[in-house]
Amino acid sequence: MSPRNAPELSPLDERELEELEALLDAVPAPLEPLDVSMTDGFLVGVLLQPQTVPPAQWLRHITDADGREPPNTPSLQRLHALVRRRHAELERTIAQRQWFDPWVWELDEDASPSEAVMPWVAGFATAMEFFPALMRMDGPALLEPLAQLFMHLDPEDLEDAGELLAEIETLEPPADMAEAVEMLVRASLLLADVSRPRKVNPPARKTHRPRPAGAAPARRPPPRR
Repeated sequence: MSPRNAPELSPLDERELEELEALLDAVPAPLEPLDVSMTDGFLVGVLLQPQTVPPAQWLRHITDADGREPPNTPSLQRLHALVRRRHAELERTIAQRQWFDPWVWELDEDASPSEAVMPWVAGFATAMEFFPALMRMDGPALLEPLAQLFMHLDPEDLEDAGELLAEIETLEPPADMAEAVEMLVRASLLLADVSRPRKVNPPARKTHRPRPAGAAPARRPPPRR
């Protein structure tokens, strides 16, 4: 089996996603685990940090928002295995600047697109709270994609971010769920361009080899008529 198709590297299927949801719901009190959608946004926030965050530092926030240690049980090990697979999938797609499907779901018909994606963004914001290196980066290119994400949160949660709030005021809310999801992905990849820029190999230098003495010149293709 090739590494690309190995079980530990494959995306979670619907059954495994339901299993992860059940495992998160079963985390014992007083711990307060993230839900599935928040977990996904949290993982993207972790992956967008300018330096790699070790799993030991971010895994504990999945089972408790404040990072309290859960009891080490087989259920916890299974939960960690599933979350690590999603982390690995997102890491590959973000590194390659490819589209990924955020774990967000439509709510009832009266809910707005912003309300539907809000848990995902709340998970992203949780990552920013505990791993603030991305937010501390100085770059105007960060402002617009951050605004595209945080526009879905309550403005009172951003009262100390005047510049960000001003940028949010210039944005139109998404018209539907498809546009809301597209904004999540686009903003995440724009942030990756700043915090985790792709390495570009320098172009290969052309070398001119001298033609051996007496060799016939290379033939040109016949002109098109």
